[in-house]
Amino acid sequence: MKKIKLSIVIATKNEQEMIKDCLESVKWVDEIILIDCGSTDETIQIAKNYRAKIFFHPWYGFSKQKNWAFRRAIGDWVLFLDADERVTLELKEELQNVISNTEYVAYDIPRLNNILGKDMHFGGWYPDYQRRLVKKKSFKKWQGELHEQMLVYGRVGKLKSNIYHLTHRGLSWMVEKSIVYTKYEAEELLKGGHPKMAWWRFFRPMAQEFFYRLIIKSGWRDGIVGLIEAIYQSFNKFLVYARLWEMQEYKKRKNEL
Repeated sequence: MKKIKLSIVIATKNEQEMIKDCLESVKWVDEIILIDCGSTDETIQIAKNYRAKIFFHPWYGFSKQKNWAFRRAIGDWVLFLDADERVTLELKEELQNVISNTEYVAYDIPRLNNILGKDMHFGGWYPDYQRRLVKKKSFKKWQGELHEQMLVYGRVGKLKSNIYHLTHRGLSWMVEKSIVYTKYEAEELLKGGHPKMAWWRFFRPMAQEFFYRLIIKSGWRDGIVGLIEAIYQSFNKFLVYARLWEMQEYKKRKNEL
């Protein structure tokens, strides 16, 4: 019987602090593909120690990067990971089982997020399903610029075991990430024709996000970190709409010239 092969695709840029443990968790797979968009640290050298196939590709967005990398995979199944994610031992066993005997063409995998050193079970952070595993012949494409989604041909199942995600590793890291990603979110709102920002439009999304995280999704049950995260997500919403206001004002002034 032909062995069913599994390929792993990881997109990187300057991930020397995270990539070793990620690769260690998947060193058992048949193929590791690392697509890099210009690392200047030790990321590439570390990956070479794990027999990874390394490809360099300019950054044109999350979906385009993953679509380009997918075409380099030779496995019957492909699993997408980020450098700050790990495949747990339980997930390894489940992956080996489902790729050999399954009625589905893709799987959504629960993700356990570790924030500021704490595994988060509330506040909307779990199970945080991510569509990451797909049968190669059933893959359609990744689409979306920020919160990208995988499209497939066929039925999608759900796994039970977790991807472990080391996200929001410090307050400075969180703020720096917000500065980058809120720009993309604001651009999407602008392209979507969001109404002109007014002072009262800032408060509703901030309050909704805080209430949703802390109360509706019981973020308070994650203790101090749950509270910090609810406040941070509310602040993140503020940055998105402040950036949107800035973009709208720039567009207005440009049209007036």
